[in-house]
Amino acid sequence: MSSPTPQPTAAVIIIGNEILSGRTQDVNLNTIAKKLSEIGVKLAEARVVPDVEAEIIAAVNALRARYTYVFTTGGIGPTHDDITSATIAKAFGVPLIEHPDARARLLGFYTPAKLNEARLSMAYVPEGAELIDNPISAAPGYRIENVFVLAGVPTVMQAMMNAVAADLQHGPAISSVTISCALGEGTLARDLAAIAARYPALEIGSYPSFRHNRIGVSLVVRGTDGAAVQAAAEEIKAIVVNHDGKPEVETTV
Repeated sequence: MSSPTPQPTAAVIIIGNEILSGRTQDVNLNTIAKKLSEIGVKLAEARVVPDVEAEIIAAVNALRARYTYVFTTGGIGPTHDDITSATIAKAFGVPLIEHPDARARLLGFYTPAKLNEARLSMAYVPEGAELIDNPISAAPGYRIENVFVLAGVPTVMQAMMNAVAADLQHGPAISSVTISCALGEGTLARDLAAIAARYPALEIGSYPSFRHNRIGVSLVVRGTDGAAVQAAAEEIKAIVVNHDGKPEVETTV
């Protein structure tokens, strides 16, 4: 009998002072998490780091040694604070070089009058990097070993993520069932803990809400064993009913 396919893992590094200051709300993490879940890659960690060389290097080197894949977003534009590419090169101990294909893409996108020195800086990548296509604004992302360096602009990042997803190692499909009800999570906590103990291979989470002056909770079961996910979900539905709740169920595979 062949052994089960191991599940690939991933981490995301969100780079940018604007995220930490609150000026810009990050949406890229959600996009990446959903795409990875679709292909059976477990997103295990995410970090937000400032535009500081030492912080980026420390995060990249720690996470690339720990996970199958690392995705960074932000800091590959044409301005002075876009230091990601030069910093990634230092993290890998390689020079930052002008990639001829990246330069050609920029030359094909911008008119000569608009292709200034700042924009041409986006053609520089760490030596040995493979380009990631950017169908929206030409300036590419890139992959170096298991690190994928993506744009921070959400529409561009999503296009880049879609381009690389097919080439990633796919793991077992991740099933998810959400049971929502108008009960307080404290009402269900003891029974839910008992179910979680019976299914240690699953992720079982409790997420409270307060909408329209009503308390509620969403109970989420996730895992690669679809039968176990369904079994645990049925047990959770039963405890909701036992507490006079009305479970609403949403399933994602």
